[in-house]
Amino acid sequence: MREFSETQLGHLSEAATRLREAERPVRILRSLAWPQELARNFIDGGMQQPPEPEYPVFDPRPVISDLAAIDHLLEGDSPVHDWLRRVAWSIATAARMLGAIGTPEFHEHSAALYGTPVTPLQDGQRTAFELAELIDEILFGFNQSPASFGIVPRLVPAEQLAEEIERRIAVQFGDNAPAVELVDQLSSKALAGARYIRIRRGARFTDQDVEQLVNHEAFVHIGTTLNGVAQQRFPILASAHAGTTRTQEGLAVFTEFMSAAMDPDRFQRLAERTIAIKMSMDGADFMQLFAYFRERTDTPEQAFECCRRVVRGGLVNGHAPFTKDCTYIHGLLQVHNFLRIAVASGRIDCIGLLFCGKLDLEDLPALGLLANAGVLEPPRYLPPCVSDPRFLVSYLAYSSFLNRIDLPTVKQHYGDMLGKIPATELMAGVCYLDRSQLGDPAPKTP
Repeated sequence: MREFSETQLGHLSEAATRLREAERPVRILRSLAWPQELARNFIDGGMQQPPEPEYPVFDPRPVISDLAAIDHLLEGDSPVHDWLRRVAWSIATAARMLGAIGTPEFHEHSAALYGTPVTPLQDGQRTAFELAELIDEILFGFNQSPASFGIVPRLVPAEQLAEEIERRIAVQFGDNAPAVELVDQLSSKALAGARYIRIRRGARFTDQDVEQLVNHEAFVHIGTTLNGVAQQRFPILASAHAGTTRTQEGLAVFTEFMSAAMDPDRFQRLAERTIAIKMSMDGADFMQLFAYFRERTDTPEQAFECCRRVVRGGLVNGHAPFTKDCTYIHGLLQVHNFLRIAVASGRIDCIGLLFCGKLDLEDLPALGLLANAGVLEPPRYLPPCVSDPRFLVSYLAYSSFLNRIDLPTVKQHYGDMLGKIPATELMAGVCYLDRSQLGDPAPKTP
């Protein structure tokens, strides 16, 4: 293992500190936010004309200049130097992306930062788009008639949702628990930061949203932020810069799975966003995307929100989407595969490294070196499925074998068997587990 002198560590720490300062003005989601009036005007106007969002002007030059001023600190050939150079590139590219809002160039930077639905996985062949299409094919029919499976989601008022989340995160974070705030103006239904979880008053939630928000936003996103804040010598680990997005979203979605918080509706939504990004890249405009989502959502407001996520910052008339939302599925695949290999290799210690702050999977060699040098704080906040990893490790040990199975042969065998089994109603009314007893039953989908 490479060892660093105190002088080298000092230079690397200074670089991490100055990178943290350089990235502070680069607030991507805040810069791309749409006022709620756009949705109201679009719907009240008959949903005939695409919205015309306006964005604040962002000048990337000060950020680029700040990054150039620390180039000398990034000279070196260790994994730590490589990591910090990737961070600098990510910050610079994000700044240039914000400087190109509303132009085709915006999409080019977005694709470089987040990838696209057709960016190859590590095998160089499969893509997130392929998984999205498979998920959509399997789950579309399931989600169209949930009542036939006995699944009756329960509606939860925003106030009750806030109370339940507040209770859960108080147990996890103690005095460092973020404030849970009910707000009237919020482009999405919920939004999390290091010091707050904001919930839009009047938004429609189900009891499953509690599990998803707590595991995804609180236990992962807020947890890794607080763990990053504790890294005083390498404060860049507290920054959710764009270079960390794919791994952070993948880790959050994976945690939803491991905590039984994922449901078919949620998983299909992630798939649909990936598909819609590909549609926009191929030329679909806002109105075509809206028609796609309108067939798949309960309300025009939901369809509008899905479209907004795809085209924000880019072009409403197609060919230049914001590609962040494809990171959920792509990141899930990457995180899952990494953890399978780590457990199969006896390296469960790397699971802890994943939660030391905001990071990308490719950063782990650097963080391992820093941990061995004694300058990396262990993660204080871990999701329950990681702090007690018995199920996690058991599942990953089992799943590491699955790729060795000849799936086409197995599919043929069980496919023939399923063809001989008459349809039954044995699962009707029994497969929905109401864990929280919150709210009133939602109306069944026709």
